[in-house]
This record gives sequence, C-alpha cells and structure tokens, in this order.
Amino acid sequence: MTARFNMFDNEIATKFAKRFAAASLVIDGSPLPKTTRELVSIRASQINGCGFCTDMHTKDAAAAGATPVRLHLVATWREATVFTAAERAALALAEEGTRLADAHTGVSDDTWAQVCEHYDDDQIAALICLVALVNAANRLGVITRNPAGSYEPGMLASFS
Repeated sequence: MTARFNMFDNEIATKFAKRFAAASLVIDGSPLPKTTRELVSIRASQINGCGFCTDMHTKDAAAAGATPVRLHLVATWREATVFTAAERAALALAEEGTRLADAHTGVSDDTWAQVCEHYDDDQIAALICLVALVNAANRLGVITRNPAGSYEPGMLASFS
C-alpha cells in the first residue's frame, strides 16, 4: 500500500507538519505522563482507523517501556485490569472526545468528574489538547491513506 499523497514531499504540507509537530511539544512538555499520552493517542487512532498513527503511538509507547499486555488491551480497556483509574479516566475522555458524532452530548459529566479526580488543571489542559491534536493527525493519515508498519520510534523528530 502506498499513500495517496506524500505529506513530507510537499512544501505546504511540510510547513504545516512542522507547525503541527511544534504544537505537540507543548503537550510533551506538560506534566501529563508519557504513558497516558501514548495510551490516549493509541485509542483515538484505533477509533479513527488511522493505521499510521496507531503504529507510531504503539511503537513509541513500547519504546517508552509500555508492556505488550497493556498495548494489546488498549482497545478493550474497559474489560482490562492493567490500567490505573487515572488512565481509565483519560481513555474514557479520549473515546468520548473522539466519538463526538456518535454522542451528541460529547464528553459526559461522569467522565469529566473522573478526569478532574485524577488530574490537575495543567494535565487536564494537556489531555484536552492531546485529544484534539491526535484526532487532527488521524484525519491527515486517513485522508492520505498513509500506510502503517514502517514507523520507527523517533523518526519524525526532525519535524519538531
């Protein structure tokens, strides 16, 4: 499979990608744990069907020390015992914030309360921004049909 359009071989797309990557640095520098950031990114990418982003975030999570069991269970986190209460709140926010068209109410009050129970304001801000950013990245990947499988951890570092 080849991509419909190479976002890294176009001047406008490359300029956008660099600015997009720069926005992710704000989240990377936040107090939100790296593991939580990757779990949220994996789950949103799974929901959106973005193979490239799912591949990237799964490999980045593994490189950061996530166990294979946790990575294999992200899609079924509600039935898994390997996630903390804080991670479960973040995964619920990721799902509800990603599936906006499926639920006209968006993020439920219950999920919001769970997030507020486990995260401070800076971490919540990072979570909200992360869900928005990963959903935008997923749309880029899905629209261009960017294929999965070839990502190596750190290979996009030059874009930040």
